[in-house]
Order: sequence, then C-alpha cells, then structure tokens
Amino acid sequence: MTDDTGGRETEREGIRDGIVPDTKDWTWVIERPCDECGFDPTGVDPLAVGDAVRATVPAWQGVLARPEVRRRPAPGVWSPLEYAAHVRDVFRVFDERLALMLATDGAAFPNWDQDAAAVAGGYAQADPAVVATELADAAGAVADRFDTVRADQLERVGQRSNGSTFTVRTFGRYFLHDVVHHLHDVRA
Repeated sequence: MTDDTGGRETEREGIRDGIVPDTKDWTWVIERPCDECGFDPTGVDPLAVGDAVRATVPAWQGVLARPEVRRRPAPGVWSPLEYAAHVRDVFRVFDERLALMLATDGAAFPNWDQDAAAVAGGYAQADPAVVATELADAAGAVADRFDTVRADQLERVGQRSNGSTFTVRTFGRYFLHDVVHHLHDVRA
C-alpha cells in the first residue's frame, strides 16, 4: 500500500497516515440501534458478552486471510488489516478497562488515542498472520474477563477521560458495538 503522507501528520489538522480521525461520540449506541451496522444494544445479554466476542473471531480471521487485506477501499479509510489491528487493540484496551471497573467502582480510564495507536503500532505495515494470532488471543482474554462478571457487578461504574460514564452493563454494549461495527466496515 502506498501512502503519500509518509507516516506523519499532514498540514490538515489531525490527519495521520492519510486517515481522518473519527471524532464522533458513539456513546449513543448503548441505548439505541446503529443504523449503519444494525447492532441493537437492547439485545445484548450483559452476562454473555464473552461468548459474543468469541463469535466474532472467525469473521476477523476470514478478513485477515483476504488477498487484498492491505488495500484501503478509499482515501482516508483504513484497510481491513488496519481495522483488524485496531480491533485487536480494542480488545486489549477494553480488557484493561473492564479489569479496572471490576476492581474499583468509579474507575477512571486512561486516555487512549486510537489514531495515534494506529500510527505508533504500524497497523498498515503489520503482518496479517501475526495480527490474526494476536487478535484471537486478545479476544480470548477480554472474553474470559467478561465471563467473570457477576450480576451484582453490572452497575459498577467507569469513566473515560472525556467524561463519558459507563456501567459494566453499558460498557459491554459499547464495546461489542465497536467490534461488530468494524466487521461491517470491512464488509465481513
């Protein structure tokens, strides 16, 4: 894949590696269906998020096996490989955040800049086979952690650095939407 930004930020504010950052606030997906991908948060069993995460892994493995996995579908849009590397990291970040929520009610999450992570992590240059293994491992870890959630922990609270507050229940919905939505993004 060729990228005319050379892996650095361009003059246009915020553009890194040719990708325009997603600055939308997606927290509304904890309450109502997503028109883009069809995800319905009301159908999420908060005690079955682990199984739902595991169910996405075969689709991600299929994405990473595509011959065109490195091809960006349009300027400014991540390739399937970049989306998969992002989802791998989403699994890792959400695993850490869930651990914080389960250990400390009212946990504060450290900031995570997904666009900076994409550049620093070399998503576009990653080896798809390595990402496939890492994604499966990270999915297993976060799924296992969600499996430990008890009904009496569903209302524990965590807060992002931007002030968005989640309960374990809504956190699972928000997280699962991200994974499902990105499968939609890569047409899987």
